[in-house]
Amino acid sequence: MHRHPSYCLLSFSPLPPFTPALLLAPTDCQLLESCSTATDCGAGLYCGNCPSLGKTQPFCIRGQATIPTSIISGLPFNKYSWLMTHNAFSIVDAPSLTGAQRITFYNQEDSVTNQLRNGVRGFMLDMYDFENDIWLCHSFRGQCYNFTAFEPAINTLREIEAFLTQNPSEIVTIIIEDYVHTPKGLTRVFTDSGLDKYWYPVAKMPKKGEDWPTVNSMVQNNYRLLVFTSDSSKEATEGIAYQWRYMVENEPGDPGVVPGSCPNRKESKPLNSRSASLFLMNYFPTIPVQNEACKEHSTPLADMVATCYKSAGNQMPNFLAVNFYMRSDGGGVFDYLDRMNGQTLCGCSTISACQPGAPFGSCRPVTPANTTPTATGTGGSFTGSVQLTGDASATNILGMPHREPFIVQQHSFGLYLKSRTDRQQANEAGSRYSHSPYIDRLEFVAFIHKNKKTFLSNMRTTPQDDRLDTESKATVSVK
Repeated sequence: MHRHPSYCLLSFSPLPPFTPALLLAPTDCQLLESCSTATDCGAGLYCGNCPSLGKTQPFCIRGQATIPTSIISGLPFNKYSWLMTHNAFSIVDAPSLTGAQRITFYNQEDSVTNQLRNGVRGFMLDMYDFENDIWLCHSFRGQCYNFTAFEPAINTLREIEAFLTQNPSEIVTIIIEDYVHTPKGLTRVFTDSGLDKYWYPVAKMPKKGEDWPTVNSMVQNNYRLLVFTSDSSKEATEGIAYQWRYMVENEPGDPGVVPGSCPNRKESKPLNSRSASLFLMNYFPTIPVQNEACKEHSTPLADMVATCYKSAGNQMPNFLAVNFYMRSDGGGVFDYLDRMNGQTLCGCSTISACQPGAPFGSCRPVTPANTTPTATGTGGSFTGSVQLTGDASATNILGMPHREPFIVQQHSFGLYLKSRTDRQQANEAGSRYSHSPYIDRLEFVAFIHKNKKTFLSNMRTTPQDDRLDTESKATVSVK
């Protein structure tokens, strides 16, 4: 069957008497050009939009990172900036493996394998004891429940192992929010996954702020997996590096997205400390909302990177941790990482301007912003089209206002807030519970789950299934 070719238009909001009438080549639309299907956009791009910025018509958006070592190699590991996904396992529409309706936050939209393919090289994973195993859960009070559980940790670790085996020049970092109390539990799950053969020995990690080995040396020695834990005891008992001995970190959640402010996390040394050579920058709100992520990954991200850079004594973050990493109004987190690496590695405005072997500050001309991003190389090369999960918001009843009615979007695996207004209401409600709204919203989820049948019947949902219809809405009042 003959397929009529699609055509690309430059995507912008026209003002009379101008109209977007510039007709370009069929298919392979470039960055910011209008598109109609996933296959319209060129390599490394996907067809999406950003309604929160008023960009409702679909256009080509960047969906893939440039792997900096594919352009400038041979420098110490701590000279590079890498994309990290916050709660990489907490994926919208991930099937429940416990049989319970999941009620928790969601932070990403595609599998860890696809995240790796798109250039993600750092993963935040929450690990718990659960069902006589180690599971990935997005839970509270240090305990995993059947309604906060995602999958056995070994499943995700095997995805990472497969990637490292298939891509022998790539390096991956894992940061564990550690609630595992089983003796040697983490050691066992990493060994069983096959990742132990890539383990960077904690004894060889720089402990006084000195440079890390070069990426080339790490690859040659097969030290291609860096693992850090939030449990300080695990360094002595299992040889897993205690995170804040080796890196500084800003506050996660809402405190980390306040314009003009970049405070250090309480467990971390000050950001300008030179006794740790890695810098983790958190950039995600406490309440994740999918539809807002494209807006958050525009100008506010650039401003926050600049703020944190100054707070860290002019040190560029080595890891940029975000929610919904692919959502943006164009280049998004990928473009800002290119700028970060360009400035650090070669003194240029973007990594695509770097010239291997040239003096620092010697930059080649770069193409305009509306072109396809630089390919990542074999390790993270983009294959296929990026498919997002649609318009399901990423937050649920965790933030339900106390004694106040509001509209809840219903979805197969949770109840989701749909807007920034809902997020603000959720934060206000949480602050009324106590001084720790994050914990209390999660405790509130436990209450809702315990009384789920009554809760769902009040919403007049179909009694034959606890899952909620994806399109309907209901007004809910909590008393």
